[in-house]
Amino acid sequence: MSEEDRQLDPSPEIFRVQLVPPECAIPAPWSPETRSLRSLVIAVGLFAITMCTTLAAGAQFAAAYAAGRAPDLDDFFTNYFRSFSEPRLLLAGLPFAATLLGILLAHELGHFFACRYYRINATYPYFVPAPTLIGTMGAFIRLRSPILNRRALFDMALAGPVIGFLFAAPALALAIAQSKVVLGTAINTAPIFGQPLLERLLEAWLRPGVPHAALLLHPVGRAAWVGLLATALNLLPAGQLDGGHILYALATKKTHRWISLGVAIGLVPLGIFFWLGWLLWAGLLLAIAFRHPPLVHPWEPLDGGRRVWAGIALVIFLLCFMPAPFVV
Repeated sequence: MSEEDRQLDPSPEIFRVQLVPPECAIPAPWSPETRSLRSLVIAVGLFAITMCTTLAAGAQFAAAYAAGRAPDLDDFFTNYFRSFSEPRLLLAGLPFAATLLGILLAHELGHFFACRYYRINATYPYFVPAPTLIGTMGAFIRLRSPILNRRALFDMALAGPVIGFLFAAPALALAIAQSKVVLGTAINTAPIFGQPLLERLLEAWLRPGVPHAALLLHPVGRAAWVGLLATALNLLPAGQLDGGHILYALATKKTHRWISLGVAIGLVPLGIFFWLGWLLWAGLLLAIAFRHPPLVHPWEPLDGGRRVWAGIALVIFLLCFMPAPFVV
């Protein structure tokens, strides 16, 4: 059909667009190249501050590891700010900080470059520094333009968790192989970190016969553990999390809403019986469970290959998920 015929064609747009092959899909009319120098400076500044806070956290993990024990929360936060007055102490936290920031950055750059590929306007990755047990509250990018179709949404959402997992899993395996075996009485059990399925499998493979309670995880492994937890949280199939985006690309809008609601409700008993943090996540998901930005062309179904990748994302979620990430 010529351009003149298209202009004269009275049929609804949906029927005319369906005639266009997928490889000829109309590119987004907006440009992704609208990030300012100011936003880059902010992103770099936040990353630098987060490097400092994660170095301080890593220094505490390194000190506890050198002493042959798990970190004690009282000592952890008592000594946390001491590292800033004695910068040489921060060097000990470099393995933890570099591993954690590398995993988080890989995750966000996966989203970022997928957005670039599909001409979705997105910010640079922003890190959130915080004087917490791990030194950060994570990282994020913001989308500033609509998403064209299901393929773009799916690929953008999937890229982050998959790439982050590909960085976290080898780091955890290396750390388990290098971790110390200590007497059970020498391990401080506050806090107790949960054990994802991937960690169980790697311990059975790399350290057979060593009880989990006797294995003191290297700080690199603790950073990888945080990366796995972040991956599991992002892959929850609800709202505007990465898993929610994947679900929205696979199913109908109504299905996305009901599953999101079901996930939020399902987190309540987990919060009651395993970890109180799930109650906070349940509240957040209930606040956003019914919201998702609409697609410009929502009628294009996903191909079989992407549905296989959705199954892979589910496997990654199961390998990373922990009912009780922390027990104090």
